[in-house]
Amino acid sequence: MPVSTSTVKYTRTCSALYSNRRSQPRTVSNGRPSRAAIVLAPAPDAFQTSAAPITSARSTRLTSTNTGRSTQRLHSALRASQMRHLPLVEEAMGRQALALLRQLEAACASADDLAEAAVQAFEAHAGAEIITGFPGLGPLSGARVLAEIGDDRTRFADARGLKAYAGSAPVTRACGKSVFVAARRVKNQRQAGVGYTWAFSAMAHPEGARAHYDRRREAGDRHAAAQRNLFNRMIGCLHHCLAHHVPFNEAVAFPTSREPVLPSPLDTFFASDVFLPASKPRDV
Repeated sequence: MPVSTSTVKYTRTCSALYSNRRSQPRTVSNGRPSRAAIVLAPAPDAFQTSAAPITSARSTRLTSTNTGRSTQRLHSALRASQMRHLPLVEEAMGRQALALLRQLEAACASADDLAEAAVQAFEAHAGAEIITGFPGLGPLSGARVLAEIGDDRTRFADARGLKAYAGSAPVTRACGKSVFVAARRVKNQRQAGVGYTWAFSAMAHPEGARAHYDRRREAGDRHAAAQRNLFNRMIGCLHHCLAHHVPFNEAVAFPTSREPVLPSPLDTFFASDVFLPASKPRDV
């Protein structure tokens, strides 16, 4: 629903309530204290003319949050001085803000109900435990992955088909001696979107996923290419685990040893044993 910029920014209070929250996870429930604070003071005069003063304790109780930085931020934003409009303009914009807030509350409630229903349906699936066993996948992101790839194990003959469908596998074109490798553009955009967040969240595990990402960065890949390569590795492992009904094993997916181990008989070979001496040229 498009919201007028003048409606949201008509007062410094409304914009301050939703600012400086980049350190918090972006979920629907995190906006409840700010929305409740707008109900307490939809216009600048509501804070001073309210019959019951909006104290820190009252703002804590009405916003259903614990005392701390969140409550202190809301209380400071409500008390901050700001530029004012005419009284009738402030009252009209305050009523419009409350009307928009009621629509936002309905949308947030619907999103919460949909998320709860999706999690319940996902947890009842046979492959839910395997999917959530992967680093970076939770109930909601796992439900998105399962919804896109489906539960028909014969849909993709091998992992390469799933990688191409998700857009993680690159496109390679060769013509003569020239080879061109580029990112895949034709793909399932929803699967690629959840794959981006999946790989980003998986990088919080330094032993496997993060080490793989760092190796790709050291090899010269940019951030997007290295993250896409990590997603390519993870979705290939997911195809294997779902096809064989085995849990995710980080030691197998991301082996720590990268150097090849040669068999012991080759250690005694010399160059003369491998390369034959050049034959003498014939006399013409």
